[in-house]
Amino acid sequence: MAKAWICLSFLIFLYLVSERNFINVNAETKTWCVAKPSSDQVALQDNINFACSHVDCRVLLSGCPCYSPSNLINHASIAMNLYYQANGRNYWNCNFKNSGLITITNPSYGNCYYE
Repeated sequence: MAKAWICLSFLIFLYLVSERNFINVNAETKTWCVAKPSSDQVALQDNINFACSHVDCRVLLSGCPCYSPSNLINHASIAMNLYYQANGRNYWNCNFKNSGLITITNPSYGNCYYE
């Protein structure tokens, strides 16, 4: 009976770890949400549309600091991060149908500063 309980507990642990797919960091660690490089173009555009319907994405407009480079993965990463930051930096706010990735490396570049 004890062996069965240990095996069951271990399987539940593995399931929970694999389902969450997130970085376990302490509360002081700054995190950002970016698009997975393997994401397809449709998913990236969907992520931009979703995130920008919930947060202000004006930093992506032509002439603004985060407009360049003007490509889907860059714009999706910025929009996804804006959404992630605005909604409490929870791992589920960076899922985007499994096309988001939480990073502890600041993705800011040039004059484009990620929140």
